[in-house]
Parts: sequence; C-alpha cells; structure tokens
Amino acid sequence: MGWRWALRALSLGLCLALWQVLASRHLDLGLVTFRNVPAPAEVLAAVEQLLAGGKGFRHLAASVERVAAGYSLAALLGVGLGLLIGRSRWAADALLTPLEVLRPIPAVAWIPLAILMFPSSELSMVFITFTGALFPILLNTVHGAEAIDPRLVASARGLGAGRWALLREVVLPGAGPSVVTGLSIGMGTSWFCLVTAEMISGQWGIGYYTWEAYTLQNYPDIIVGMLWIGLLGLASSLLVKRLGALALPWYRAGGPRR
Repeated sequence: MGWRWALRALSLGLCLALWQVLASRHLDLGLVTFRNVPAPAEVLAAVEQLLAGGKGFRHLAASVERVAAGYSLAALLGVGLGLLIGRSRWAADALLTPLEVLRPIPAVAWIPLAILMFPSSELSMVFITFTGALFPILLNTVHGAEAIDPRLVASARGLGAGRWALLREVVLPGAGPSVVTGLSIGMGTSWFCLVTAEMISGQWGIGYYTWEAYTLQNYPDIIVGMLWIGLLGLASSLLVKRLGALALPWYRAGGPRR
C-alpha cells in the first residue's frame, strides 16, 4: 500500500516540476505557449494573499452551499425517478422520453432561462447545479434497476415479499453500485455546471473569482481558481465513493480491489 502512495506523490511531483520548468522558462512550443503562465511559486503566493484577506473563504463557502443544495435535490429526485423508471414499464414510457430530450442540453444553455425563471441569481445557480447532477444520477440508477436479475425478483416474490420489501431487499442492494457511480459522476458535473453559472451570474463563488481574475489579467489567481475547482471536485467525489462503500459492504468486499 505504501508504494502506491509513493507512486502517486511522485506523479504529482513530476507534474509540478514540469509546470515549473515550462512556466519559469516561458517556453513557446508553437501551438502552445507558456509565456504568460505563472509558475507554482507565484500561484502559492496568490493563495496566501487570498486566504489572508478572508475573501477566499467567502468564495469557497458560497460555492459549497450552492453545490450542496443543488446536488442534494438532484440525488433525491434522480435516485427516486431512476428506481421508478427502471422497475416500471409505464413510468419508463411516460417519463424517459422527455428526460432524454432534456439530457443533452448543456448547462450554459439553461442559464438564460434559469435567470428568467427564478427571482434571484442564487436560485438560478442552484438550479443549474441541480440540472447538471440530475441526469448522471438518474440514468445510472435506471441502468442499475433494469440490470437486476429477474430470477432474484421472482424468488423474492415467491417467498412472499411485498412491494416495499422487494424494493428494500432486492432492488436497492442490486442497483446500489450503479447508484453510487451515478452519484459520484453527478458530483463532478455539479461542480462543472456551478462554475459555469457563477462566471455569468455570480457575485461570490469560485467561478466568479476565476472569471474576475481573467478579466483583470491576474494570471496567478486564475490558476488558484482552477486548482480550487479541481481539488473540491476530487474531494467531494471521493467522499461520495467512500460513503457508498460504507453503505454497500457486500459490493466492496466482492468487487475489484485497488
């Protein structure tokens, strides 16, 4: 186990070293140029300055609150609808087609309509986050519910299991791994969609901070915003996977080990 963490640390160190060399020497590679890309030391100084001023925590808190609200709604609705569609033919016929029409619409396309629909920009950004997280959760749940072995369902019914017992004892455990996968993917897309919305209609948040840095040509702060987005997305997705592993001990024990 120790060598795996050492390999990960080495990989991260090599990436930072490559970044330092490219940025410090202002290399121009033709199609890609690093003349204006700040070096890691400049980015670290920008992080220290931002945290010292206190604004960094306010940007961070605003984004986390929006993601938490939109993602929670998406998780509840996505899992509920996914189980219903996956296990009910009439629900699939009635609901899946309009949802599939809405699914390919990117988050950016929803922003003007969200601004018109909701009385505040805060609600519109939560809606964008909700929209981005909903469909990965929904579709993975549908696939997980559909993939349950019909023999398990028939056996449970033969033993006298009612509708709720069947859901609790067969459907949820069987669809659980797909649900966790959808929740993890949905967390990543919720951050992506939120940052896009904040760049356009936010006043606080990581996306707004990153876009403001770009308009002011404050290049180190742009990198700071990007790193924040990546680290928060990584941490939240890992948290979802960890909680899923705790909720599904039978899958963790029988699944592939890493």
